Amino acid sequence: MAASRAIRWLNSHKPLAGVYPQLAVALGSAGGLLLIAQAWLVAKVVNGAIFQGAGLAEVQPWLGWLLALYLARALLAWLAERAAFRGAVRVKVALRDRVFRHIQALGPAYLSGERSGALVEALVKGVEDLEPYYARFLPAMTLTVLIPLAILVVVLPMDWLSGLVLLVTAPLIPFFMILIGKGAEALNQRQWRQLARMSGRFLDVIQGLTTLKTFNASRREAETIARVSEDYRRSTMQVLRVAFLSSAVLEFIASLSIAVVAVFIGFRLYQLDLPVPDALGVPQIGFFTGFFVLLLAPEFFLPLRNLGTQYHGRMEAVAAAERLMEILETPPPQGICGTATLAPGAPLHLRLEAIRFAYAPGREALQGLSLDLPPGQRLALVGPSGAGKTTLVNLLLGFLRPNSGRILVDGLNLADVDPAHWRRHLAWVPQNPRLFRGTLLDNIRLGVPDATPESVQTAARQARASGFIEALPQGYETQVGEGGMGLSGGQIQRVALARAFLRDAPLVILDEPTASLAPADEALVQEGIDALARGRTLLVVAHRLNTVRAADRILVMQAGRLVQDGDHASLMASDGPYRGMVAAYGATP
Repeated sequence: MAASRAIRWLNSHKPLAGVYPQLAVALGSAGGLLLIAQAWLVAKVVNGAIFQGAGLAEVQPWLGWLLALYLARALLAWLAERAAFRGAVRVKVALRDRVFRHIQALGPAYLSGERSGALVEALVKGVEDLEPYYARFLPAMTLTVLIPLAILVVVLPMDWLSGLVLLVTAPLIPFFMILIGKGAEALNQRQWRQLARMSGRFLDVIQGLTTLKTFNASRREAETIARVSEDYRRSTMQVLRVAFLSSAVLEFIASLSIAVVAVFIGFRLYQLDLPVPDALGVPQIGFFTGFFVLLLAPEFFLPLRNLGTQYHGRMEAVAAAERLMEILETPPPQGICGTATLAPGAPLHLRLEAIRFAYAPGREALQGLSLDLPPGQRLALVGPSGAGKTTLVNLLLGFLRPNSGRILVDGLNLADVDPAHWRRHLAWVPQNPRLFRGTLLDNIRLGVPDATPESVQTAARQARASGFIEALPQGYETQVGEGGMGLSGGQIQRVALARAFLRDAPLVILDEPTASLAPADEALVQEGIDALARGRTLLVVAHRLNTVRAADRILVMQAGRLVQDGDHASLMASDGPYRGMVAAYGATP
């Protein structure tokens, strides 16, 4: 049932390939017709040279045509392969874009519950595994019908007995192919799941290699990966054994059928009695006809054998399609999805009214949270792990929608606002910013791709990043590696702050941007934050309480509730959770 759903899903995306599959089939069919003409010319030349005493001068025109047919068939085969490949590429590009956009729509809530390695495996190798299905299996399936049918149309009027042998034995190949393929398909799906698990584990280990080395656990993980890899190797060998068995059976049936045709032709060429009833009226044939039919017999089974070879690609595509369907059928979380827009230039006044949110029944992350966030304030959000800080940030970013209650922006329900329009009013600086491979210029203008170099330089100066950037040999054109390779943590954080300055959004959300920084870097980043806070609403998720003293308001959360609200002095004056947290973390009073 799952495999049939996957096949229907794969076939539903065939229109994405455009006209290229039909073009590939047309070129392949033309090559098949030329193959029949080529066999006829070969039989003509051999018959003339051996039995009619023709010399080189007589057969030379036929040899010229034969050479032209060889070249034409090679050209048609190349064009057919190119057309099939182009069609498959179109499908891959469209599907990869669709899966990637759907993963984006699923948002951080979905990604946090998935192994990144498994998602990468599906997005990269999973989509690539669809290529053999669209580029080879589907054209081969059509050519398997057209080319043998064309050969039968030629053979049956010339020698119905040989045509009957071909017609009777041909269905045995797809029958055994399907019979063996059922077992191989189950093994292949299990192998795909093992590969996804192995890839996910391997990527997770690579990402956590520093931690593993620190706790002297790298050797144990290496042994685990070796064991998982060995299991995958054994699974792969099982699939290959079944695939080779299928190929051997197909070759055996085709060879047996060709041998029967050859025996029947040989009996009649030597004027011997065939082991068939005389009432059938088996006609005698000459050398030309017999040789021509015998040349076509292997070509009759070639598309069938080719289909058997490409059936393994079909199985891989089915296994990959099941994983892609699983991702695409996952409904996105209820975030903002309206069409309303905010008044241009208006300051953002946010109000949260009795917000409740639960990731699952009985796991409430926010319990009746009410807040008023006036424009231009600098707010710090503090609380223990699991207090609901990240959930609140995801609600404000529009990745989630509250189960009950409302988030109002200038009196407008955030759920009714167009998400792209809302996010243009936001700047987000996470605790561990992500830099991508490319120039520093491109990394800073990630959220504003059309920003001028001058505006990028201004943003970098405001973020206290221009000093180290301009000291580099290539300045803003300096290439950085994936994840900011080549830069320190403080430099990466200042590049992220420059992004926020360049975006010039009225609401800025920061997730403890000074965590894990050296004192010198922390001071520079803090200067950039102080400059960023001017004229904007700044919400800082704070883990280090020393960084919240300058906030206009400090919001203390516990178990999804707001338990304290005030500035540092007033909260320290009252006997509440905040003062206890300051004492516990050793922060300066």
